[in-house]
Amino acid sequence: MSMSSEYRWETNVNMVLAGAAGQGIQTIEQGVTRLLKQAGFHVFATKEYMSRIRGGSNSTQIRIASHPIAAPLDRIDLFIPLDEAAFIRYSPRLTSASLVLGDRSRLPSHPGLVDMPLAALAEKAGDSRYANSVAIGAVMGLLGVCPNLMNDFLCQRYVDQPEKVIEGNQAAATAGYEAGRNLVENGRVQIALQSSPGVSNDLLLNGSEAVGLGALAGGCNFISSYPMSPATAVLTFLARQAADFGLVVDQAEDEIAAVNMALGAWFAGARGLVSTSGGGFDLMAEGLSLAGMIESPLVVHLAQRPGPATGLPTRTEQGDLLLALHSGHGEFPRLLLAPGGLQEAFALTRQAFHLADKYQVPVIILTDQFLVDSFGNIPDLDIIDLQVKHHFIKSEADYARYQVTASGISPRALPGYGEGMVCLDSDEHDESGHISEDLALRRTMTEKRLRKGGELLNDAIAPKLLGSSDYHTLVIGWGSTCHVLREALETLGEQPVAGLHFSQVYPLPPQSEQWLLRAEQLVVVECNATGQFADLLEQAAGCRIDHRILKYDGLPFTVEDLVARLRAALDLPDQTDQEGGI
Repeated sequence: MSMSSEYRWETNVNMVLAGAAGQGIQTIEQGVTRLLKQAGFHVFATKEYMSRIRGGSNSTQIRIASHPIAAPLDRIDLFIPLDEAAFIRYSPRLTSASLVLGDRSRLPSHPGLVDMPLAALAEKAGDSRYANSVAIGAVMGLLGVCPNLMNDFLCQRYVDQPEKVIEGNQAAATAGYEAGRNLVENGRVQIALQSSPGVSNDLLLNGSEAVGLGALAGGCNFISSYPMSPATAVLTFLARQAADFGLVVDQAEDEIAAVNMALGAWFAGARGLVSTSGGGFDLMAEGLSLAGMIESPLVVHLAQRPGPATGLPTRTEQGDLLLALHSGHGEFPRLLLAPGGLQEAFALTRQAFHLADKYQVPVIILTDQFLVDSFGNIPDLDIIDLQVKHHFIKSEADYARYQVTASGISPRALPGYGEGMVCLDSDEHDESGHISEDLALRRTMTEKRLRKGGELLNDAIAPKLLGSSDYHTLVIGWGSTCHVLREALETLGEQPVAGLHFSQVYPLPPQSEQWLLRAEQLVVVECNATGQFADLLEQAAGCRIDHRILKYDGLPFTVEDLVARLRAALDLPDQTDQEGGI
């Protein structure tokens, strides 16, 4: 598309705004997503940021559409770089059809570059640091959003700042707004997205908030964690809600203390949560094993990032599935949940507390940096019947904590609640909880604990079929790949290919067998280097995975990338995607 041509988008626009750390990229993301949602547009935003306080190159990718969206794209329709380094970093994703708004004197040449001197406009408004507000204004102008909404946002965003700062940012945003409107009015740009009034009432959440809200809905009243990206946001979100929900928040001295504090909270009758990432989860292995032996409920949020060791602490990966599955010495049942998006992050976290309490097992919620840091609008959350059902009893005088039962689930009482003595020990023990080295009893108690694994299947969360049930190829995903897989399959069109998304990854839901056996060809899509879920499927379901589509560069799948790789793997005909498709 040449400079004299019109830039026109009818159903969705993918924009990237990028700059150095400290240039206010997060403010741009918050402002643009909130304002566009208020104006009735569907939004989905992801971020890429380096592990540093200043410098580097950070970005937010915001997808705007007339219909619900929840997956990232590779193409860039509109690019607003705040510095040259950002332009250079993201230039490989630019095409001749990309519109670039920036300072021509400071950026390399590009056929789609339109001169918009962000820093100069900001300085004219009072301070060059207001360039991020200029960018917000430019986007609002291009989409014709009411400027009053923009000014109200800036007033709220800088409410703690002097009036001069608020007015300066508003002036900078107004300058950007006028520059954006000029591009529309002179025919250079036309964005014909249809807004929907009802969208303005939607919730705008990121994944961390969805997990945190799910924990509150599940009755969580205690969280102990040690800060670690990208899981820290759940801790800080819940800390802000502590006063309103009667939540005890403890920033522990380390992850070992955090997991043991959570076990102590459950022992006393609270519902405890730990939020961590891979390296922190490593340190919790002994605590997880302790939960298995004392048959304590436990909920752990494990937000995955690339390893080993520190790896890429601000990027994404699904590399900790096997860690979560095998962590902790000895054999004991556990449940692994992996939400596919914002609504599932809420629903499954809520469900995790119920299932941990009911079956007296550790439940691990596997998210990743992509999911917890993504923003999107959703109509609502399932908050019907928020009553929390507790699964402990009032003990009698002859109470035995580890009474052998057919299900393996013993009645759980709380110390001080009833006449009985509540005794537990990390050593092997008898039904009363007293240490024992009776080897026959050892077999009995081991088998009792393991029977709970079979009981877990009674509440198994079935995988979701994506697409038609008339398929010969089944593409399998888990966790945060859900929405990109769904859109990729929709883009492929009328092909005998369907998807199957797992939100419970262990134990494998028995309902999955009917879908797996019907497929002539199985493909697994996941963000790790070895195909961990593919291995688990082959071992636990006895199926053969024909193709593994893997990604492990620290970035999530994009729709275009997954479509191309599916076509190559399945030998499907290539088709040129027109705007309005992907």
